[in-house]
Amino acid sequence: MDSDRVRVLKEGRDKEGPVVYWMSRDQRARENWALSFAQDLAIKRRSPLAVVFSVAEEFLGAAIRQYGFMLRGLQEVETALEEKGIPFILIRGDPGEAVCRFAEEEAVSDLVTDFSPLATKRVWTEKVVERLDASIFEVDAHNIVPCWRASPKQEYAARTFRPKLKRLLSQFCGEIPEIRVHPHPGKIGEGAEWDRLLQDLNLDRSVPEVEWITPGERAAMVALDGFLREKLPLYDRDRNDPTLDGQSNLSPYLHFGQISAARVALEVYRADADPRSRAAFLEELVVRRELSDNFCLYNSRYDSFEAFPDWAKKTLNDHRADPREYLYHREDLERAATHDDLWNAAQKEMVLRGKMHGYMRMYWAKKILEWTESPEEALRTAIYLNDRYELDGRDPNGYTGIAWSIGGVHDRAWGEREVFGKVRYMSYRGARSKFDVDSYVERVASLG
Repeated sequence: MDSDRVRVLKEGRDKEGPVVYWMSRDQRARENWALSFAQDLAIKRRSPLAVVFSVAEEFLGAAIRQYGFMLRGLQEVETALEEKGIPFILIRGDPGEAVCRFAEEEAVSDLVTDFSPLATKRVWTEKVVERLDASIFEVDAHNIVPCWRASPKQEYAARTFRPKLKRLLSQFCGEIPEIRVHPHPGKIGEGAEWDRLLQDLNLDRSVPEVEWITPGERAAMVALDGFLREKLPLYDRDRNDPTLDGQSNLSPYLHFGQISAARVALEVYRADADPRSRAAFLEELVVRRELSDNFCLYNSRYDSFEAFPDWAKKTLNDHRADPREYLYHREDLERAATHDDLWNAAQKEMVLRGKMHGYMRMYWAKKILEWTESPEEALRTAIYLNDRYELDGRDPNGYTGIAWSIGGVHDRAWGEREVFGKVRYMSYRGARSKFDVDSYVERVASLG
């Protein structure tokens, strides 16, 4: 593994003990750089290896929909690791505290964790670094190019980030080593009681699990195979039409780390498809997705008005007092009770399926800006709804996409208009010119 994929967060005192991979963002047993690094470390030390996952009692508004998808995927991880002689231990509580207690009880010598740019995981990690005397490593197993290597600063736009990323892709886009049967077994922790855990967690159960998508690594690979065969050839044509089933539907798997983005990129690159379709998908998967991690890593206020570029803050401030033709409370928006049948359909699609079409997410967020009293309220409302209902909410892609829609992040100034100022505008009429709005509304209505 390229050493640039690993950061040493703490050099602990040298001692005997097991090596533990604290799995968090990258929830898979296959093609996981963090797990591979942890096993290499354990083999060099001739130590047992274990994987621990700490289930937080609450995570950024996630409901049973998201927790169920995550935990059912983790059951598959446990089975795959058992075949390699690697214990998988599920613990509960604030991960910063729970991981420390576990590591101290098991006298862990080295702790490896995966990288996330989000503030919540960074706070957990800081607690662990401060308290433990073990050596602690962080591995970016989520991005193809490690976030801190792609750029040392917040990038202004995709056009400034893209060339930096492309210069490094060949260095980091190799095959990922597979996990071996671990040669140094050890008894660490206890197995999980999955059914009891799902019942015991104090979760919001008013947002139910969905049935159209199956969680886990195997299902993710099946979905990738289907996308390569059936959708990628026409992706450039179909991806922005919500009436067509042209999107990959891989975002929930990528969000929970149930599939490696590097694997997806390699298979798309090798696929026999229109080069324009390959390029369009890889731009989204690699450039835009990793740009989102860049934004959240280097801008600690990524979910606030203060994260917007100066030109956007100025223009939005200039138009704060503009009259709104329509004003809706959060409850109205959550119930899809607006005058706009297209927006209502997008909201209902998200509530019912846990996934809104990508093109509609932009329209949906921009209308929230148009129909609420301030950019701050619009931002809070969009994040709340996205994180409550989307399977792939609570993600850098979500925060960055909303910041693009409402606050011009990674965009440029456009023609000035009321409410939006110079932030890019999207209209109902514009949507009608791009796709069959009535057909989309009817399709969503048929969902229930």
